[in-house]
Amino acid sequence: MTDSGRAPRRLARRATERIPPRAELMEQAAEASRAGIRTRRERIIATARPILQTSVAASLAWLIATEVVGHPSPFFAPISAVITLGLTIGERRRRAVELAIGVSVGIAIADLLVSWIGSGTWQVGVVTGLAMLAATLVGGGTLLASQAGASAVLVATLQPPEGFDFARSLDALVGSATALVVGSLLLPVDPVRLVREALGPVLDRLAAVLQRIADALEHRDAAEADAAVTAIGRLDMRYDQVAATLGAAGDAARISVTRRGTLGRLERYVVGVAEIGVAIEDVRALARGATRALALDDSTPPEVIAAIRALDEAVRDLAIMLEDEADPGEAREAVMRAVRLANAVLAETSNMSALYLVGQVRLIATDLLRASGVERAEASQTVRSAPIERS
Repeated sequence: MTDSGRAPRRLARRATERIPPRAELMEQAAEASRAGIRTRRERIIATARPILQTSVAASLAWLIATEVVGHPSPFFAPISAVITLGLTIGERRRRAVELAIGVSVGIAIADLLVSWIGSGTWQVGVVTGLAMLAATLVGGGTLLASQAGASAVLVATLQPPEGFDFARSLDALVGSATALVVGSLLLPVDPVRLVREALGPVLDRLAAVLQRIADALEHRDAAEADAAVTAIGRLDMRYDQVAATLGAAGDAARISVTRRGTLGRLERYVVGVAEIGVAIEDVRALARGATRALALDDSTPPEVIAAIRALDEAVRDLAIMLEDEADPGEAREAVMRAVRLANAVLAETSNMSALYLVGQVRLIATDLLRASGVERAEASQTVRSAPIERS
């Protein structure tokens, strides 16, 4: 048989080899389906509480507005409840109150303007702009102004008023107040869980950066050191989110009767999060020191690399300690091992690059001891007086 005759057979055989058997395809499809079901189930579980809160708040807002306030069709009461609860889950109380005021102010201003100038194409623009301007002039931020504008659009288009009164603005206040009460009493968010879930990824990435720095110094890889500098830069936004979440968690604990007992546990995170922020800056300086040492082709003692790996381990242990509220002993022991290794370098080298790296290791160690609950003076003294350890 000629080569030209065998070629199509070879191509067909290779194509057949690349196509998985039917049973394998069925298994892959089944696994994808199971993964999709798990994802949907997790999504439902995650949204079950806010859905229940929003449904109850909308119903109660309508009930209060009709039966207590006496308005026959309080359209804006349940709408305001839904809008307010859409923000208050995990957000600061001040922003939730700002949102509630924005909705009410927008409705009141729109009612007044539409009663004067009527409704139509140009009126919608005028009413929306003036409502947002008024919300800004009274001291509101972007959120309040945008909600005032949205409320004004609803008034000018969906249900223009026949005359001016404060009934619909009052309905909006009823809805927002109901939402805040329901959000505080019915399945309130766990403040500690909010902070844990936000902080965990930050600590994981911080540990990964330390590992990258150690790898870069060990393998003399300048590109890896540059990558570590870039990676630590990406942590800034995540850390800012953790700080904002911590403030929101404190607000949630204070306004919720059932969650007020978590305020003491949150105090532990207040110190920890602040010190982790300092540690991020010190790790940034460590990464830049590593790039400088490699650029100058300065040697790095193995104790420095081992110390950085010990800090990596300490950060991971710290994450477990904060998540499970476990004994901080393991995290502190890893920190102290890093310090002992770094102190061994201080006694033997005059290499400026190595000394700089050692200084940063000691600073990061102090930060991590503080994050684990050690007082500042004690943490500094512990680092200074740590004995020497060889790698």
